[in-house]
Amino acid sequence: MPINVKLLKEIAEVAGAPGHEQRVREIVIREITPLVDEVKVDNMGNVYAIKKGKANKRVMIGAHMDEIGFIVTHIDEDGFVRFHTLGGFDPKTLTAQRVIIHGKKDVIGVMGSKPIHVMSAEERTKMPKTTDYFIDLGMDKKEVEKLVSLGDPITRERGLIEMGNCVNCKSLDNRLAVFILIESLKALKNKQVPYDVYGVFTVQEEVGIRGANVAALEIKPDFGFGLDTTIAFDVPGAKPEEMVTKLGAGTAIKVMDSSTICDYRMVKYMEKVAKKHKITYQKEILTAGGTDTAGIQRMNPGGAIAGAISIPTRHIHQVIEMANKDDIQGSIDLLTNCLLEIDSYDWKF
Repeated sequence: MPINVKLLKEIAEVAGAPGHEQRVREIVIREITPLVDEVKVDNMGNVYAIKKGKANKRVMIGAHMDEIGFIVTHIDEDGFVRFHTLGGFDPKTLTAQRVIIHGKKDVIGVMGSKPIHVMSAEERTKMPKTTDYFIDLGMDKKEVEKLVSLGDPITRERGLIEMGNCVNCKSLDNRLAVFILIESLKALKNKQVPYDVYGVFTVQEEVGIRGANVAALEIKPDFGFGLDTTIAFDVPGAKPEEMVTKLGAGTAIKVMDSSTICDYRMVKYMEKVAKKHKITYQKEILTAGGTDTAGIQRMNPGGAIAGAISIPTRHIHQVIEMANKDDIQGSIDLLTNCLLEIDSYDWKF
């Protein structure tokens, strides 16, 4: 069954820098309200989609709504905008890219830097830093200040396109997970889940897993699933041991990342479900980077039995990101079946 690219496009293209997820939140609430028993929003802006189960245990799924972005820190005398990053960027990918400053209205800008023609030989050999860049709005200071203020969020300007069996867009990290959680809740709409399901669309993951921490403290889950993208470095020049995952090789079951060692019982359970339902999967070990899984696992008295479903993604934390449609559908299938069958596994140590 083909994925709903139209919905994914809407979710991925909308702006939502950390702390400014309101546009994403509106779409999420619209989509999930008919699917679950209760929807609520906490003080930080996390959205909880709650579906009641048969037994008094709780399963939390975390899918963060925010994307890497920037925030306005200064407007100079010539109208050029300086910024600070919100989340981790690869600076070399920013040169001459369009961005959107979300001020009194959305304003398109261009990431500017020193032209190569006037760089010294030494400067040409250095890797760029984010502080080397400024945003050019094509306006003078007076015009810029009518529209832009300090503290305005900034996001990348890149629409979703289909390339072969892949989708390509800014913000697939982590709008893919937002989409997958919504589609999983659709698949569960007319089914009885064994335990209470808390699908949480979290905020501020890219700046420190902040929303998931708050949500886990509220829910106190017995079980948990992080839902996020991961590195697919299956490109020319990559060594096999560097690839982490490969596009088109299936959804990924996380073993560990820098913030979480997934519960070995959850890893085995997810593998069992994938094999039972003939879902193609690969295992993921990511030595750098973390996800909401960390908050779900640990921000809870006694902790939660937690793991993660990861979506292989190329060009991650760059201007555009790419994922395979089959891997996306496999992630939906794995999450849905894990939620339906979680009471059937022996969770003893």
